[in-house]
Amino acid sequence: MRIQIFQADAFAASLFKGNPAAVVPLNEWLSDETMQQIAAENNLSETAFFIPEGKHYHIRWFTPKAEVRLCGHATLATAHTLFNELNFQGEQIEFNSKSGVLTVKRVKDKLQLDFPADFANVVDAVPAFSEAFGAHPLATLKGRTDYLLLFDSEETIRNFQPDISLLLSTNARGIMVTAKGTEVDFVSRFFAPSVGVNEDPVTGSAHTTLIPFWSKRLNKTEMTALQVSRRGGQLWCTLSGDRVLIAGKAVTYLRGEIEV
Repeated sequence: MRIQIFQADAFAASLFKGNPAAVVPLNEWLSDETMQQIAAENNLSETAFFIPEGKHYHIRWFTPKAEVRLCGHATLATAHTLFNELNFQGEQIEFNSKSGVLTVKRVKDKLQLDFPADFANVVDAVPAFSEAFGAHPLATLKGRTDYLLLFDSEETIRNFQPDISLLLSTNARGIMVTAKGTEVDFVSRFFAPSVGVNEDPVTGSAHTTLIPFWSKRLNKTEMTALQVSRRGGQLWCTLSGDRVLIAGKAVTYLRGEIEV
């Protein structure tokens, strides 16, 4: 069976930046095992699969090792693919998912994700994190699944070369490190070795936690952000009650077929 596949760089205005995601349109779901094998074969941080569901779509996301409940950059890549490669007519796309209903709409030259906010709570420091990063965070918080570590500066965030084996030993799904930005409101990086992603280039789902955190800290609801990984990516962020709006650009890298 031949299946279309696309790959797009999300949260990027040009190729070879942002976060690459594979997008696989389906008419009906493949088995979970097959989708996981495709994601492992793609070896990207996320592969998104979607099927039509009435006038809308149902979306699922797989890392090389596991299915996840929410992924921002692969949702952005999927919406980009529908708008630009699959001739979707309209200004807004609605996805059903394991995290509820998610929408993506065109906003000028960007696509804007509408996701549920994740309000993190302060927790006790995790010694393994300080050891892994070689620095003590100013604060440690935890959202639904991921840790948020606050540090003193953008330079600190950019210079981290964490011990991945120590991060893996904590069994944390994901660890985001963040600081106030020099040219944007805040910067971050995101590590998720437990699901096969040592460092994610740009992480939309992490910003469901980062946006409420920085909104309260900066006393503003509209912010700009950079994820300062090697590839890097820019995000335009808004806190709207219990939702976050995350806007970015995307570029198609690949159009092809897989055979399973």
